[in-house]
Amino acid sequence: MKQLSVVAENVGSHLPEVGRDIGDYVLAEIPELRGDATIVKILRASITENVGTLLHVFENDIPLGKVEGPAAALEYARRLAQRGISLSALIRAYRIGHWRFLQWCLDELNRQNAAEDLAVATNRRMLHTSFGYIDRVTEHVIAEYQHERDNWLLSQTAARAARVRDILAASDVDLNRMEPALGYRLRQHHLGLVAWLPTPKDGGEGLSRLHRITDELARRLGCAARPLFVPRDAIVSWAWLPLGPDSDVPWHEVSSVLERSDPSVRMCAGGVGYDVEGFRATHRQALRVQELAAVADPVPRFTQFSTVAPIALMATNIDDIRAWVWDVLGPLALDDENSARLRETAQIFLDSGCSYTATASTQILHKNTVQYRIRKAEEIMGHPVQKEHTDLEIALRAVQYLGSTLLRTDAERHT
Repeated sequence: MKQLSVVAENVGSHLPEVGRDIGDYVLAEIPELRGDATIVKILRASITENVGTLLHVFENDIPLGKVEGPAAALEYARRLAQRGISLSALIRAYRIGHWRFLQWCLDELNRQNAAEDLAVATNRRMLHTSFGYIDRVTEHVIAEYQHERDNWLLSQTAARAARVRDILAASDVDLNRMEPALGYRLRQHHLGLVAWLPTPKDGGEGLSRLHRITDELARRLGCAARPLFVPRDAIVSWAWLPLGPDSDVPWHEVSSVLERSDPSVRMCAGGVGYDVEGFRATHRQALRVQELAAVADPVPRFTQFSTVAPIALMATNIDDIRAWVWDVLGPLALDDENSARLRETAQIFLDSGCSYTATASTQILHKNTVQYRIRKAEEIMGHPVQKEHTDLEIALRAVQYLGSTLLRTDAERHT
């Protein structure tokens, strides 16, 4: 269309000014894109190339199918990906820049004083072509961004994982060299985490979810620095939360974050450790708990080492633990509702120092009901529920955590 060609030619005669104006407007609207002089320079080059290309399309009626993303635009996408600047900021820059570009073109069209029908037709053609161009080019830059981000994260993650393996394996660590390379301070308190998903998520989305949850935990616990996050594979991550001088963890906050997160996420935590040895110890503990959680039925959402430490430390063979639990609990190890009620009451009874009154209060039961249940549990097991019965306490705790994994079915009871 000749009128659109005239508009493009006249706007193109002011290309440096148009590019500068659009760049200033985009930077004013999107603070995330400011601050790095090199990146800003590439942004301006990208805008100028996009504007020049689109005006060339207007002027020469070039089919959009033959248009590729300008080199500067693709390079800008790669640089943003490397710096971890969000993809949404990149896409928003195109939307805002497109709007500002149209202002220049519409102002020029108005100056032409064309007949109303011609102006309307030119306007429609301009909008249709420019939106088609932006749609096509943004698809190219999004693909370039994601490709570069994947490659960049892969290389960064591989280097970080290698350094972490060195710390976990080596007896001597040069902290002055390792801390800057890792981007994480080792001379502080740490909380080790292992998180996982039951199945992989497409496109690495699973690891992204685990990363987001880890970051949220760090925020809720008031960590002054970012956590150390290391993907183990497509569905498992290791992480360390930097607690600084603090050694206390509000576990209710951790549980709260997990309860509001992706319900498929499972997480285990070690105890708090200090310095390099604590970094290793809290990780080992989280791994032991994860091994335990993996065989539990059902698998718990979150487990901390201190709540299952005796079980985790002795759980080298689940078959042996199951046989031991059956030996301690006898027929009370049956996987049915009645046995579960009796086991729960017996465990609370032991936890409360064998107080019938405290147990009744905790379970909101009549004291006589508690006495009946304890007496019934003793009859089934063939031995009393009493203080300092360590084996019984551990066996009940193991069943509480591992569930059906340690219990026998009605058929097994008769074999």
